[in-house]
Amino acid sequence: MNAPVDTRPNRTWDELAVGDEASVEHGVSARDLYLFAHASGDVNPLHMPDTDIDGDGVIDTVAPSMWLGALVSGVLGSVLPGAGTLYRSQQLDFVARARVGDRLRITVQVLDKLERPRVLFATAISRSDGELLAEGQAVVDAPLLRVLRSAHELPALLLDRHQHFERLIAAAASLPPMPTAVVCPDDANSLGGALLAHARGLIEPLLIGDLRRIEAAARELDVSLGDLAIVDIADHAQAAAHAVRLVHEHGVRAIMKGNIHSDELLGQVVKKDGGLRSGRRISHVFVLDVGTLAEPLFITDAAINVAPDLATKADITQNAIDLARACGLVLPRVAVLSAVETVSLNIPSSMDAAILAKMADRGQISGGIVDGPLAMDNAIDAGAARTKKLVSPVAGAAQVLVVPNLEAGNMLAKQLTFVSHARSAGLVTGARVPVMLTSRADDDQARLASCALAQLYDFFRREGRPVPALAAVAPLTEGLAQ
Repeated sequence: MNAPVDTRPNRTWDELAVGDEASVEHGVSARDLYLFAHASGDVNPLHMPDTDIDGDGVIDTVAPSMWLGALVSGVLGSVLPGAGTLYRSQQLDFVARARVGDRLRITVQVLDKLERPRVLFATAISRSDGELLAEGQAVVDAPLLRVLRSAHELPALLLDRHQHFERLIAAAASLPPMPTAVVCPDDANSLGGALLAHARGLIEPLLIGDLRRIEAAARELDVSLGDLAIVDIADHAQAAAHAVRLVHEHGVRAIMKGNIHSDELLGQVVKKDGGLRSGRRISHVFVLDVGTLAEPLFITDAAINVAPDLATKADITQNAIDLARACGLVLPRVAVLSAVETVSLNIPSSMDAAILAKMADRGQISGGIVDGPLAMDNAIDAGAARTKKLVSPVAGAAQVLVVPNLEAGNMLAKQLTFVSHARSAGLVTGARVPVMLTSRADDDQARLASCALAQLYDFFRREGRPVPALAAVAPLTEGLAQ
């Protein structure tokens, strides 16, 4: 999903001048083609993703030409002249085709100011390599009044397709495989996830668990374990302890949960003597690929700290900010949730939220914009924030949600997963190494995404910056050049 244009005013007919120009960048995605098909009724197979219409093994899919025309309309109506613009006519010559994965630049330029309020524009669409795809002219009625448009006005659409994790997995795959202790991968789901992450180049797995059960899981998957290293330890607690010991011996740089209960694994991770504690409280972050959001959503803590006090919440918040930055968010917007958006002496979580926000103001929590207390509605929805008259850089646009306690976070994350059909991944942060703490019910794709999170988080902690490849595969954002 391409991010919305930043809030900006329109340009009236009186303010426009010949030569004024604006450009917007947009990535062609399968999601775009599905949306256009639903909206237009155009289900031409050539416009559907992954179509090999002649059976030669080559994908023949091209973006609909009129979808390209809609991109021009988007620039005219949203950027230049902007809100209030109405079409009179549009002529386009299509000289080449756009395909899924292309990065496009859509440009409009004022050619002539006609009788008020009409304006003649040159319009062009090109690929990032400079190849022209379409060009033409448009006549519009430019706005006569100044209008300020919000970037968050457009209601979200839900499609059962997810792309955010693909971006993170692609970035993580640019790094060398990370040596990872996989604890008790003795069922098809946990073993399949580890093997998939190995095949995608994310981890170099060391399997620790009951050898006979691991081999049985491999037979169920009809796969060969090849020359993968396996440590035969049938007892789950001993397997988890061995994984932790390997971290201390520098044998692995991450731990991945298999078919073992979270308490058994975490008991070894968090113990004071011989565990993996660092100078910061250990916490868990759910990362959700929500179909209605332009970026992954981070929810913490929903798995480890049951009723965190203020000091623990500060560490939880910092851990989540670090993971969000590792995933490519430059300055994460963090909402500290409560039942209300005002401080109430009767609601302790509202007071904690206000203190955390002030701690961030004073630099005690760094790397993100933290605000609270915020209720769930006005943290996520711009309309709700506006109704409540909240003036905040976070309200209505939160990317990280810090919940009051484990129960609230667990219910929120699972509601988004099982009701809203979000795809989830999880990571334990704040320990000496990343720990992939997926649910035993998670499929191999969730485990693959969790491996990507571990890679990105490990790199960020070592280097103090996101993986360089992340910028190359990040969602294309619309930008204005004038």
